[in-house]
Amino acid sequence: MKLAIFSILALLTVVMAAAQPQKAVIVSYPNDTPDSIIDAAKDAIVAAGGVITHEYKLIKGFAAKASAKVLDTVQTMGNDYHAVIEEDQMVSVVGGRHS
Repeated sequence: MKLAIFSILALLTVVMAAAQPQKAVIVSYPNDTPDSIIDAAKDAIVAAGGVITHEYKLIKGFAAKASAKVLDTVQTMGNDYHAVIEEDQMVSVVGGRHS
C-alpha cells in the first residue's frame, strides 16, 4: 500500500517538476529507516528528472540533484522516517591559531 502511494506521488512529481531548476542536496535518514523508504525517495527523484549523484554507505542517505518540488515530496514520504535535506556545499577549514 505504501509503495503504491509512493509511486503515485512520484508520478505526480514528474508532471509538476518539468523544467524546474535543480539544486545539489544531501538527503539523510535515521538509522532505523527501511531501505524501501530510501529507494522510494531515490525513485521519485529520478522519475522527476533528477539525478542520484552518490549513495552513502556509512549513513542512510544519498546525494542528488533535484528540483525543489520533488524534494518537498521526498520530505513528506515515510511519515515515521523524516528525511533531512541539506544543500550540498563545499566545506573548508581555515587554519590558524585561536587565542
